[in-house]
Amino acid sequence: QVHVVESGGGLVQAGGSLRLSCAASGRTVGNYDMGWFRQAPGKEREFVAAINWSGTNTYYANTMTGRFTISRDNAKNTVYLQMNSLKPEDTAVYYCVPIRYRDHLPTESWGQGTQVTVSS
Repeated sequence: QVHVVESGGGLVQAGGSLRLSCAASGRTVGNYDMGWFRQAPGKEREFVAAINWSGTNTYYANTMTGRFTISRDNAKNTVYLQMNSLKPEDTAVYYCVPIRYRDHLPTESWGQGTQVTVSS
């Protein structure tokens, strides 16, 4: 089982940027397709971005395309989410998790997430 710890969240003004990190342990993250999800208060958790095991393929939810970039460094066992041009509606707890790339469904348990708050 892969255990993940998300970090890098915080408070940022609208238009600003944050870079989230997802550090994995337990097994080599390079064996897994990975995804980022988020959950805003009172809303269901939603898909944000996916990256395949090698980093050669990525996919984004429509509202994130052009603003967010998912990447990975398998040597560091870490997955990243660069978020630019942040909007107040991006406020949420962000989670990373191993996924099944073809349908972006999580394959393991959620971590504790990292809070992102965007002020207007």
